[in-house]
Amino acid sequence: MIEARDLCHAYPDGATLRFGDVSVPQGGTLLLRGASGSGKSTWLALAAGLLTPQSGELVVAGQAVAALRAGERDRWRARCIGFLPQKLFLSEALSVADNLALVYFASGLGVDRAAIHGALEALDLGTLAGRKPSQLSGGQAQRVALARALLLRPRVLLVDEPTASLDDASCAAALALLQDGARTTGATLVIATHDARVVRALPDTMTLAFPAPVPEAATA
Repeated sequence: MIEARDLCHAYPDGATLRFGDVSVPQGGTLLLRGASGSGKSTWLALAAGLLTPQSGELVVAGQAVAALRAGERDRWRARCIGFLPQKLFLSEALSVADNLALVYFASGLGVDRAAIHGALEALDLGTLAGRKPSQLSGGQAQRVALARALLLRPRVLLVDEPTASLDDASCAAALALLQDGARTTGATLVIATHDARVVRALPDTMTLAFPAPVPEAATA
């Protein structure tokens, strides 16, 4: 679940972003809609505990994010949040399977190779476990990143612009994978997008609209 009230984030240059209130039940889906630069990625970073809001209340997966200290926040994120950013951050020095294993190190858990194998098999990636990211197609790399995000069965899955560079067929497939993955783990799914195809594919989904940004002084 996600509860956000009076949420505001101030950047060092003085620009301040203020966000609408939202309440998403556990297992629900939320679309963050708006043009590039409107603050969708900032909202996701706040929900993941990667940024700290200037003011407002933000509760994610039952946790008030601002109440967590730095080390606690990292462990909480690793165990409760699945994050699929625009840039997939797959290490070229590691195999596909070892990229997934990094999740366990981040969360302070022992590596579960059987779970890694199962996560890859679930997304038809089992035969690619030993490959390096450069040996994958774009769609395969995205599925690897999704497998990594779902590996610890997160309570919240945050996804940033997953379809922007995909053709129509790949867009539909990516959305189906995200929905299936969230449904399997019971996760709350949040998709940030400016892609009209996503909106058409999910017409009855809860939406938080992001208007074009209007910079304002942090003290305004």
